[in-house]
Amino acid sequence: MAKGVIRGFDHASVLVKDTSRALEFYIDVLGLEQDHDRPDLSYPGAWLNLGEGGQIHLIELPNPDPVQGRPQHGGRDRHTALTVSSLDEVVAELDRANLRYTLSSSGRRALFCRDYDGNTLELIEK
Repeated sequence: MAKGVIRGFDHASVLVKDTSRALEFYIDVLGLEQDHDRPDLSYPGAWLNLGEGGQIHLIELPNPDPVQGRPQHGGRDRHTALTVSSLDEVVAELDRANLRYTLSSSGRRALFCRDYDGNTLELIEK
């Protein structure tokens, strides 16, 4: 493939058990906004806008992967990395929601957390 053909990030899909419950995490805790232009698909879900373009697509379908037995530190598991303007604000929201997280071992201002379905997010301050 020619260099420069891939131009950017569009979306990442995330399997969830219950879209309404997942929206509590992604909207109420992380502060993302729902894009209500999602087409009527054959399964429930939601599209969430990221601040600088791109989206997270919540897909309510059975998860073929085990949720139990995942590494405690999300940096050792597959994850989606998002940038944030303030890691301190993220920590305050995660603490308020009583959600666990681990700090990045790389030394940068980042943390790993899981949504209510065990999907891992890395949140990096930039």
